[in-house]
Amino acid sequence: MKLLASIDGQESEVIVRRLDGRVFASVDGREYLLEVDELEPGLFHIKSDGRVFEVYVGPNGLTDIGGRQIEVSVRDPKRLSMSGPKGLAADGTIEIRSAMPGKVVRVLVGVGDTVAEGDGIVVVEAMKMQNELKTPREGTVREVRFSEGDTVNGGDLLAVIE
Repeated sequence: MKLLASIDGQESEVIVRRLDGRVFASVDGREYLLEVDELEPGLFHIKSDGRVFEVYVGPNGLTDIGGRQIEVSVRDPKRLSMSGPKGLAADGTIEIRSAMPGKVVRVLVGVGDTVAEGDGIVVVEAMKMQNELKTPREGTVREVRFSEGDTVNGGDLLAVIE
């Protein structure tokens, strides 16, 4: 899976592959073989080249790696179909899509609700991390396609806002 990551404001290309319980990662062309153990939700031990890192992934992309806090956001450029200013589609609608496979843990809006820029729409749990998907602008919710507990695939359309 090819992703774009913003790490403390610096953009990086990240490619992640899983094979036989191992994780292969490439960050801007640098290759890594990782062993990842989740100790509890949001807390990971990551082993690479004999080194062990304790990583806590908190809300809003704040990540703690061995006591050092950094801001991390990850997006899949192929899955997120938003384009133009603030993520607007060509026809002015906003399509909220799942960035990766996961489970819908909360639906924060209903059809007909009015939302403001930055309001949460749905929370998807993927790889034991909960991600709140937000609207990039104000509008009215026209569709909600999944319910709490539903499984979603990367790129699935979750909600439409006009």
